[in-house]
Amino acid sequence: MERRVLIAIFLSFIVLYLYQAMVVKPVPKPVEGAPVTSPAASTTPANPAGTAPARPTPAAAPTPSAPSATTLVGDSVERDVRVETRDVLAVFTNRGARLKSWRLKHFFNAQGQPLELVATALAATHPLPFSLRTPDDAITATLNGALYQLSGAPAADGATATATDLKFEYRDSAGIHATKEFHLEPASYIIGFRAAVASNDRTITPTVQWGPALGDVTGETSRYIKKAEGITFSGGKVQRYDPKTIAKQPTYTGDFAYAGVDDHYFMTVALFPGQSTVTYQAVSIPPPPGTKESARDLVAYTFEPARADAPEKFFFGPKDFDLLASIDRDLVRTIDYGMFSILVVPLLRSLKWVNSFVGNFGWSIIILTIIINAIMFPLRHKSVVSMRKMQEIQPEVKAIQDRYSKLKATDPAKQKMNQEMMSLYKEKGVNPASGCVPMLLTMPVLFAFWSLLTYSIELRGAPFFGWIHDLSLHDPLYIFPVLMGLSQLWQARMTPSAAGTDPTQQKMMMYMMPVMMTFFFLWAPAGLALYYLMSNLWGIGQQYATNYLIGPPTVRTVRPPAERKLKRVGGSKSEAAARES
Repeated sequence: MERRVLIAIFLSFIVLYLYQAMVVKPVPKPVEGAPVTSPAASTTPANPAGTAPARPTPAAAPTPSAPSATTLVGDSVERDVRVETRDVLAVFTNRGARLKSWRLKHFFNAQGQPLELVATALAATHPLPFSLRTPDDAITATLNGALYQLSGAPAADGATATATDLKFEYRDSAGIHATKEFHLEPASYIIGFRAAVASNDRTITPTVQWGPALGDVTGETSRYIKKAEGITFSGGKVQRYDPKTIAKQPTYTGDFAYAGVDDHYFMTVALFPGQSTVTYQAVSIPPPPGTKESARDLVAYTFEPARADAPEKFFFGPKDFDLLASIDRDLVRTIDYGMFSILVVPLLRSLKWVNSFVGNFGWSIIILTIIINAIMFPLRHKSVVSMRKMQEIQPEVKAIQDRYSKLKATDPAKQKMNQEMMSLYKEKGVNPASGCVPMLLTMPVLFAFWSLLTYSIELRGAPFFGWIHDLSLHDPLYIFPVLMGLSQLWQARMTPSAAGTDPTQQKMMMYMMPVMMTFFFLWAPAGLALYYLMSNLWGIGQQYATNYLIGPPTVRTVRPPAERKLKRVGGSKSEAAARES
């Protein structure tokens, strides 16, 4: 039975590993120095059900130039306007009245600076957030290249605005009139936005171009880090669009509750837009010259509302469960916890509760691991006791198997072996499934903890001690994965072998599983390796405790086959001899 359990665990981890390896598809990397355009720009894919006809994704455009018409309302000097809230350091430029920088005060990059979510490296070739696009290219260039006038602008260029409401306006002699209004919520990552565009008193419904959606690229190449993807939510279901899907169908229309782009820890989405259209484009940031880094993959998107003057809200921040739940319960579905999300949420709340006392997520993982394993102690104890019973009758099981070893599997007489085995189990009061079922019941918790420690932003940048500076990244010295593998080997050697287990197969599984698990965890988040290491150490301690409670195994001697046969017929040897005489 131990072999079946080990195989089940091994296959479960194979499936989980393959899912992690295959769920993130590589983005085609453009030639360095060439403008990045959508692969769908030259082809027209078939129109799948529920989507709008594919339209060419706009190619990257250089920074727009100033309009040629005479400016009636506008600014004469390009300037930046900084706005600071509790959570964000934002910078707007009056050229096009667009967002130039969006840094998160509570999340940091590798240099310890507030994290920048705007892809500033592509600002020269791709639109900045809140760029506008119209069917008329000349009007589009004017809207994004004009110097807008900011109502109540700070006197000095780059000074910090005291208000969180900004209004930009532009009007020229060609009849173009545009206003952009922004509202930054003081204690949130939400930006309220309203745009009004008219040409000679003709109202125009512009498309909002966000450009490359997220600049949170740390250079981490682990397969456990999810790359940027398009995301929409409609009809109670989340839809994700990887680069290959975007290449086939870049444009989608629907009654969306939210639509945008997310990556592993952050996202930007239009909130509650209703009937609208979103168009995606795969882009890539070339690596710095002379480095061995790979290109950084992003996804750009444009958002087209159904109404011209409808106010819009955009969330541009972290995928924190409690934060998203406070905005809308459906937003938490952007965190891809998988099929065990119903268990992940209470585990996450428990981890944050423990951390509120400990103040270190590494120690919080250790404490929560101990608590969870203590709760599951009876199940594991029952499993070990059942395995011990199976181990005690192993010689008798082996004797039965040897008697039928020369028969083919298709031989009807082979069924007698199963009957004898079941009779033996019943005689000894052993349930062959009782050693496997309790362990399988703990598997959902194990996978839920996997999802929790892999996708929760709480672990991003959270240090433990010593060489572990970020529990969301892999152990740079690979100490935790190696210790985890050694502890699993130790635990496997202590686990009682089940009846009928081939010693050669048992030895192979004993060494193969720790080696495979160590390989899987080399690039897994350090917090995940820490959890499995502590679970293994707990299992070792529990095994010693169980061995002490139930005592040493009973050694049984196998009765000769003839004696077992007589016992099955009934009566003693003398009675059988008397019947024969």
